[in-house]
Amino acid sequence: MWAWALLPVSLAVVSTIGIWAVYKIIQALKTTGKIDKTYCFISTCGSYNHQSCLFSQICNICSVLALWIVCIRYQQVRDLDCASHVNTVSFVLGFISTAGISILGNFQQTVVLGAHLSAEFLAFSMGLAYFWVQVWLTYHAEPSHDRRWAGPARIVFCGLCACLVVVSILVCVFYKLGLRSATAVCEWTVLMCFFALFSIFTAEFRHIEFHKLCVQQGAISSSTSALPVEHFQQS
Repeated sequence: MWAWALLPVSLAVVSTIGIWAVYKIIQALKTTGKIDKTYCFISTCGSYNHQSCLFSQICNICSVLALWIVCIRYQQVRDLDCASHVNTVSFVLGFISTAGISILGNFQQTVVLGAHLSAEFLAFSMGLAYFWVQVWLTYHAEPSHDRRWAGPARIVFCGLCACLVVVSILVCVFYKLGLRSATAVCEWTVLMCFFALFSIFTAEFRHIEFHKLCVQQGAISSSTSALPVEHFQQS
């Protein structure tokens, strides 16, 4: 059923619009002087009321949609009877990453810093590992012509994310050098790359066949008429 292809696109569109809407609110607060943050990191969006509520809601929606995509992709590869162990590993990585997204949005860095940083690590590191596994599955799990562009696209975005994550890990160095804006740009770019990676699942999901379970009324009526009269009297 080709309509499943709309799910990854919906996640990318809704998440992108939502997170940038929160960013615009932060920028407006900076302009009015209500906050004094010069550089807006992703975690900053969830640190101030009332936009923190919107940030948490966006993360929850993103987490549910991402988990839905992970489950569908797992079942799709499983139905093809190939790469079972690798597919299971990808499901576990995807599940941990989506759980991290939800925790990231609901545990603010200004309130529970340890939980927030742990969730951020799970969301991005496990998510990146999940997409690298999907690169492997693109070429080994499904004989589809879409791999001609889906595979290279995943490799490009995963490689870009890996480079930016390494740069973000050096955040302490950036702080010492006064390059906080560069760190913020890296975080937002990684986030946009993740949304793009999810949207690529459209290539696989448009090939999913959906079968609807229907009750055959004619068969029931014919089988009922074939029963003896004593059967109805006893019942």
